[in-house]
Amino acid sequence: MIDVKSLGKCDLHMHTVYCDGKSTPEEMVLSAIEKGLDTVGVAAHSYLAKDSECYIQQEDVPRFQAEVNALKIKYADKIRVLCGIEQEYFSETSTNGFDYVIGSLHYFNVDGEIYSVDLDEETFLDRINTQFKGDFYSAAENYYQTLADVVEKTGADIIGHFDLVTKYNDGDKYFDTKHPRYVNAYKKALAKLIKTGKPFEINTGVISRGYRKQPYPSSDIIKEIKAMGGTLILSSDSHHEKNVAYQFDIWQKLL
Repeated sequence: MIDVKSLGKCDLHMHTVYCDGKSTPEEMVLSAIEKGLDTVGVAAHSYLAKDSECYIQQEDVPRFQAEVNALKIKYADKIRVLCGIEQEYFSETSTNGFDYVIGSLHYFNVDGEIYSVDLDEETFLDRINTQFKGDFYSAAENYYQTLADVVEKTGADIIGHFDLVTKYNDGDKYFDTKHPRYVNAYKKALAKLIKTGKPFEINTGVISRGYRKQPYPSSDIIKEIKAMGGTLILSSDSHHEKNVAYQFDIWQKLL
């Protein structure tokens, strides 16, 4: 387990050309150095056959780890480099050889079938209408019920983008995030996850990619995490070198 407090100014969530990112691991590290970070974590999405184009291929994992590990040595005098994996809840791949694990959930689970939460807005709405009969609160309850076990399932060191289910709901476009059903759903998940002692990320990637004006999770949930004694860590979830440590200066206050 990584000790977040020992990492200084850090960004541990970013993706490269090995999965759905646009930049190389070295480009990400150089960007982190330029932005004055003490620690940078280059991560890959764990493989899942469904939507496999978004995830690192199993045969590429050793090469990815070797490349990032080489960067640790190359830039040791400038920055601490870590090799991470964003472990999808439904992925069964090994996390061996990685320095840390981000535990994330990208799918609804309906009667044993999984359906992506965030491929695109049209697909998301189709999921709500088809699998949940148009009931956004039922979808949120489904999501958070599964997410409550993400640390146990993935062995996560960090809990990724807690309220991903609201990706397309900026300004409460589709449902009210203060509705009792929604609030109760996320509070139940928080209650279980906070007991693990793992930090939740404040993920600014959803802002840099233009989906929301607030990071994951929302300020209401961040306040609840803090009130319940949980801890937080900033991350950019950047898919391009230009977005490493995106808006960290603005959202630092939420820590």
